[in-house]
Amino acid sequence: MQRRIAPAASLSGEIGLPGDKSISHRYAMIAAIAKGQTRIRNYSTGADCRSTLGCLRALGVRVEGSGTEFAIEGKGLGGLSAPAADLDAGNSGSTIRMLSGILAAQPFRSRIFGDESLSRRPMQRILRPLTEMGARIRARAEQYPPLEIEGSPLRPIDYALPVASAQVKTCVLFAGLFADGATSVAEPARSRDHTEIALREFGADVAVTGSRITVVGRPKLTGRELFVPSDLSSAAFFIVAALLVPGSRLAIRGVGLNPSRSALLDFLTSMGARIGIPDLECRNGELVGDIVVEHSTLRGGTIDGGLTAALIDEIPVLAVLGAATEEGLTVKDASELRLKETDRIRTVIDNLRRMGVAAEELPDGMVIPGRQKFRAARFDSFGDHRIAMAFAVAALLADGESTIDGAEAASVSFPEFWDTLDAIARS
Repeated sequence: MQRRIAPAASLSGEIGLPGDKSISHRYAMIAAIAKGQTRIRNYSTGADCRSTLGCLRALGVRVEGSGTEFAIEGKGLGGLSAPAADLDAGNSGSTIRMLSGILAAQPFRSRIFGDESLSRRPMQRILRPLTEMGARIRARAEQYPPLEIEGSPLRPIDYALPVASAQVKTCVLFAGLFADGATSVAEPARSRDHTEIALREFGADVAVTGSRITVVGRPKLTGRELFVPSDLSSAAFFIVAALLVPGSRLAIRGVGLNPSRSALLDFLTSMGARIGIPDLECRNGELVGDIVVEHSTLRGGTIDGGLTAALIDEIPVLAVLGAATEEGLTVKDASELRLKETDRIRTVIDNLRRMGVAAEELPDGMVIPGRQKFRAARFDSFGDHRIAMAFAVAALLADGESTIDGAEAASVSFPEFWDTLDAIARS
């Protein structure tokens, strides 16, 4: 699908966004292995989270509902059933990586695969710790999906992540739920902690000491009533758009403001962004609040080290922002971007250059000078939802109408993106 985008004179209004993708995945997976019913409101509408529900149904879990509200009848730690066919994770790295931690402990064989993009994403980071726990997993070329998992009893481990990754951490902690004893994961840098919060909500014994997270195996998990806050990663596109387009003032309601994710707001504020949070509350262990953002003149900055891990999903749209700041943006320590749905370093640089924006590609990041103008262009999403949405934001600042090929990719995480953009963009 091709989408045309005209420059915007301003952005204004009040919007609500889909439920957080990361939290939705975790709630659904834990609900499936808990006892009793879990009701989830504001579940993500993205295709990735639908892939998770599809896999759970194939494992014998009763999932009822539609839209953003679902009821999941938990089967308990030992209640999942052998799937009659291969499990389809679609485009979802979260689904295949996190669910593999659960599948590794089941008393049956399963095979989980994904689309062409997911089939190119290496899985060594989960294969290594799961194998250490006693799992038996085969992968194509020893690293790529599909994964053939022969369920087996697992033993607890103390595992040090070589690279900060919330998905890998979650995979190991989920596997640790089935082991006798305590399983620990040490992080080299803090990653989002939705898994720790969700496990506690369901009744698991989770301890966090410094950079080490420990879960005690064989917990009694109990179904819950849960609400998913709106996705800050989805909000990032509208926050950046409102900061960049002159005359903009935008309110975004009910956004998840977990401290392990709020590095985005801290980083933008440090550059001079005018962002307010008038309301804040705690729901199911997660901070939730409204965000009000206004057009701002921004200094620019550097993303590296632990900040890179915290902002890894937002870097594509922050790269767009960087070109319009006073001092530009430098991104380092982001080699993980090359292993996403696309090589996001290369696809960001490619699309920026189509707009006439100077940008230097680094092995692990990029350098984008500031004070640049955006030329109307024809972009390519390369099938990547975050690339499609990031360059929709860039198009709002262009000197004429732009087009995006593969605009349908946004539906992976945010099917309502285009309608929401149309509702707030003023010509």
